[in-house]
Amino acid sequence: MHVAVYSRVLKKKHIPFVQEVFSSMHKMGMQPYVHGAYFTQIKDHIHFPSPTDVFEDYEDLQRQGIDYVISLGGDGTMLDAVTLVRDSGIPILGINLGRLGFLATTNKEIIEQAIEALALNAFTIDQRTLLHLDSNYPLFGDAPYALNDFTILKRDTSSMIVVSAYINGEFLNSYWADGLILCTPTGSTGYSLSCGGPIIFPNSGNFAITPVAPHNLNVRPIVIPDDAIVSFEIQGRTDSFLCTLDSRFEAITPAHQIAIRKEDFLVNLIRLHEQNFMSTIRNKLYWGLDQRN
Repeated sequence: MHVAVYSRVLKKKHIPFVQEVFSSMHKMGMQPYVHGAYFTQIKDHIHFPSPTDVFEDYEDLQRQGIDYVISLGGDGTMLDAVTLVRDSGIPILGINLGRLGFLATTNKEIIEQAIEALALNAFTIDQRTLLHLDSNYPLFGDAPYALNDFTILKRDTSSMIVVSAYINGEFLNSYWADGLILCTPTGSTGYSLSCGGPIIFPNSGNFAITPVAPHNLNVRPIVIPDDAIVSFEIQGRTDSFLCTLDSRFEAITPAHQIAIRKEDFLVNLIRLHEQNFMSTIRNKLYWGLDQRN
């Protein structure tokens, strides 16, 4: 079994957990591959009990026949891993070394059990919808998609901007705000949630449009079907705005014609059997927790 390990940075406090990953993989007979930039960081701090190779990109994952990708970090690291696997269908296991962890749901305290479950195929695959960005000018290179959300935000001024949104070519609303979020169900527990957006079950077949600090107090988030195509027009006191897909960003102008639709492929996230979406939102958002008790 060929397993790729991806992370952004090695922190000193994470060394014992990273070591446990490689020790557990060796115990279960897995062949490890480590992302090149991460391997450079960890090679002097981690003992590799098995011969370890490196990979750099999507093409390497395909060429080396990777069966699974392990993401070590938080949700941002998971989003990076999604841009690596692309449409390959390679399942991703997120081990949470960060804080909240809505995507990286596997606790670092159960690394050995998680690796064993991976080896024994004792897990569930959650298929998650992605957003795809189409633009009249090239944006985001060969990865114009997002697992969490797409946003348009003001950039060079404190003044609000006006984002006009259209659904399947029909006018929805002009949002006077600091920006606008279009999120997937997966992304509904991210930036959209912090701006008052709804929590959406992963397989509900919806997107949500959530304004960021809207000036119109009667404007609220709205849930739309995920087969809709949402397009945008932007106005502001400057000609420079920010456009994001997950944690990646590009500068855009009013000349950009942008449309968002559902991506043609899904991403596969590994979930251990004792985990589910309802337990995640209870545990991460402290639902039902009464301080009086």
